[in-house]
Amino acid sequence: MRNIKLTLEYQGTRYHGWQRQKNAPSIQEHLEDAIKKVTDKKSILYGAGRTDAGVHARAQVANFKTSSRLSLEALLHAINAHLPRDIAAKKAEEAPLDFNARKSARGKVYSYHIYDGPARPALFRDFAYYSKHKLSERKMRRASRFLLGRHDFRAFRTSGSSAVTSVREIRQINIKRRGQKLSITIEGSGFLYNMVRAIVGTLMEVGRGKIEPARAKKILDSKDRSLAGPTAPPQGLFLERVLY
Repeated sequence: MRNIKLTLEYQGTRYHGWQRQKNAPSIQEHLEDAIKKVTDKKSILYGAGRTDAGVHARAQVANFKTSSRLSLEALLHAINAHLPRDIAAKKAEEAPLDFNARKSARGKVYSYHIYDGPARPALFRDFAYYSKHKLSERKMRRASRFLLGRHDFRAFRTSGSSAVTSVREIRQINIKRRGQKLSITIEGSGFLYNMVRAIVGTLMEVGRGKIEPARAKKILDSKDRSLAGPTAPPQGLFLERVLY
């Protein structure tokens, strides 16, 4: 028996998230179907994170076990041959039998992209959120500093999360501007349901002047989701990489 680790890239626009669902297309469904066609056996694919509908990935990680003797190169090319064009396996590796893409992860990096120019973009509408309001990255950076470290992030969690604890560690938040595009990169030990998008939504409220930067600490300490900003739309979010 082999344990195959896949590094995956996908555009989430057409899918209802990572996890297989009964009545909606998902990333996991397409990958598991492709693997079955290649190996002639049904395999369960374990993903490092359950990205939501409309969310993209540059380096999602997943693993499956197989008795197939195909080489890694042959597996990679064959799986890709059975995938739609907006999903691709970038790398296939042999992993220890006890490796699990989710349980073995030590952290994740997400990025969120925003355009705040005078007019909405057409070419990148599926890959960034358009803000009608000019955002102050200086204020957003000040607010983001209060979120660094290990905290209870209940104020930034959407209800419905099955996580046992809402304590997480945010290691870095980097905010960079290039012309009309603002990019927010967040690295953490792990993330609660919609946590990244709730943080981004709050930082955008700070950037447009609706929330003072120092209030980010009060929101965090309150553990009250209603005090934080709205959940940012999914299309601007990318899972950049998984840390092991």
